[in-house]
Amino acid sequence: MRLYRHALITLLLASLLFALPGNAKLSISDEVLARIESQYNKFARKRVEGWRELVNNPANHDLSEKEKLELVNQFFNANVQFINDIDLWQKKDYWATPLEMLSIGAGDCEDYSIAKYFTLKELGVDEDKLRITYVKAIEIDQAHMVLTYFETKRSVPLVLDNLITEIKPASRRNDLVPVYSFNGTGLWLAKSRGEGQRVGEASKLSLWNDLEKRMKDQALQ
Repeated sequence: MRLYRHALITLLLASLLFALPGNAKLSISDEVLARIESQYNKFARKRVEGWRELVNNPANHDLSEKEKLELVNQFFNANVQFINDIDLWQKKDYWATPLEMLSIGAGDCEDYSIAKYFTLKELGVDEDKLRITYVKAIEIDQAHMVLTYFETKRSVPLVLDNLITEIKPASRRNDLVPVYSFNGTGLWLAKSRGEGQRVGEASKLSLWNDLEKRMKDQALQ
């Protein structure tokens, strides 16, 4: 029951938070890269340069959606180390922007899912096919977050996870129990096949303003 209440509260906020402006664009200047290298190190700059190249390479926009999923999932899983928020940010729950996560080179399951979501949108994947999904991870006995992709509204979703490198359909992830899913347009009761029952609308709250301000400060909008 505690997992249910925590997921519901967090996801109601999250669904409101991620109503991205329709004209949001990824833009990372050389000046931003220089600041990252100065503040962190050359490896931080290399990670962010890799992200910029991934998004701005025209060839990647021409890939099939399944190829885009593989590309983005592999990039973040390979370049980011898992560290809990309390150890990384000294906060119980902090949702990092992709730039923050790549600069530090670390994040938790929420940060992986958020970064993959934004990046796939930048590559042209329809937001309606993407859900940031709260699950219970049975093997580690805790709440967890993944990104799911629905080819159609009735499809078994594919799961992009930081726990394993292979993208698998939800029907082959018996270690995960879906709870809720969301994107910038709404909140759903999650299930293994199809998008689930819609239970809420997305709109803006103060949490969104905080993230939007951080992204503007980082020159990502």
